[in-house]
Amino acid sequence: MSGDSILDDGPDMAAAELALGLLEGEDRAHALRRMLAEHGFAQEVERWRGHLAAFFDLWPPIPAPAGVLARVERSIDGTVATPVGAAPGPRRLFWPVMAGLTSVAAAALLAVIVLRPIPVAGPTPQPSTVAPAAMLVASINPVAAGTPVTAVYDPHTATLRLTAAALAKADRSAELWVIAGDGVPHSLGLLRTSGSSSLAVNQGNRTRLAAGATLAVSLEPIGGSPTGLPTGPVVAKGALSRV
Repeated sequence: MSGDSILDDGPDMAAAELALGLLEGEDRAHALRRMLAEHGFAQEVERWRGHLAAFFDLWPPIPAPAGVLARVERSIDGTVATPVGAAPGPRRLFWPVMAGLTSVAAAALLAVIVLRPIPVAGPTPQPSTVAPAAMLVASINPVAAGTPVTAVYDPHTATLRLTAAALAKADRSAELWVIAGDGVPHSLGLLRTSGSSSLAVNQGNRTRLAAGATLAVSLEPIGGSPTGLPTGPVVAKGALSRV
């Protein structure tokens, strides 16, 4: 068996790195775009988040001893500027070294979790009384021919992200609605005319965004419905489900 096939059979490390917070810049942006486009990848990220949350619950945070920060600041302030041509002094090296050690420690922790889970001795920790909120996804399918719009709702940030939607003409706005158990449409906002959309969900609509709720898109006058309810035809809809 070749080395490539071994790697192909392993876990998607990008999902684990995103859940652990190791990705930055373009790597993080690419992973977030994959969550919108790949349902399986979004599921894998959520699985890692749940696994890591349970893992870190076994080691509660321990505050640093009193006076540590003051000693670090005194050691930094007590150094002198590095002369031209001389080796970097402690002040120049301190923060880069600390940043490097932090990244190495996080990567090492991820490797330990993936390659060799640590056995836990002693009594079983009590489960958390608050279950982590699961991400929700929906495929909003056009009523007529067209490309479905993928929506991903992250309850941790109360953000709803949608792939590009070509549902409205130039003289109309595409407005997104959530229809929960009461059967009443509630506006979530307007979709962009080009590219992906990101909507901040207000407090009232957060409880309505749950598995089984319907997301629907209607065509409204420019700027949105003047009545607070859909006034134009519904051109796409889909149901939310847990990742």
